[in-house]
Amino acid sequence: MTLRIQLWSGPRNVSTALMYSFAQRSDTSCVDEPLYAHYLRVSGADHPGRADVLRAQENDGERVVRELLLAAHPSPVRFFKQMAHHLVELDRSFLRECSNVLLTRDPREMLPSLINQIPEPTLRDTGYAMQTELLEQLERAGQRPAVLDAARLLRNPRAVLTSLCERLGLRFEPAMLAWPSGPREFDGVWAPHWYHNVHRSRGFEPFAPKTAPFPERLESLYAACRPHYEQLLAHALGEA
Repeated sequence: MTLRIQLWSGPRNVSTALMYSFAQRSDTSCVDEPLYAHYLRVSGADHPGRADVLRAQENDGERVVRELLLAAHPSPVRFFKQMAHHLVELDRSFLRECSNVLLTRDPREMLPSLINQIPEPTLRDTGYAMQTELLEQLERAGQRPAVLDAARLLRNPRAVLTSLCERLGLRFEPAMLAWPSGPREFDGVWAPHWYHNVHRSRGFEPFAPKTAPFPERLESLYAACRPHYEQLLAHALGEA
């Protein structure tokens, strides 16, 4: 039986690096944001490369769930990198058949990066509110989803990945710590707009706090994001 891992991240949270990490495993295949086109169709969000995404992907989210997320697959582990805010207007009962992971990041670090692709972001664009909603929903359903914090992951990838693998019932593989630079065949068509840094990487980059002044225009959005982040951080694997 295939272990289906659903990574529910926000944007700019090193989620692509984590996907590349799992792709190095001997037992895992990866899928990049399969609900993106569904989200763009339902929300009307104007993202970079919107038309390309809508052409390249199945737009019907329920069909994606049936024919991809829950489909039989020959690899023992199937890793789905997802954006939490893509999970809209869908029956979420499929989550019971998956192992769910939440990946978050300090909004003080994330928001200045997000505005490079989405100049006027809203709380919906960040995914934080959907992540806390998912955390509460999964806990009510009896699941104990793993929560990762991007900074903790970057500070000690071996320790955090080992803890994550244990939570998922997997053996940690040292190959998860490094990968060849460049794009992957499973990258979404949006990669040219979002993946510049990860395509230059050969592993998890050491954590380096941002030093530029935080944009004043983002302060109100930061204030809205912060309580959600703190709720998630309280559950995060690894040492602070």
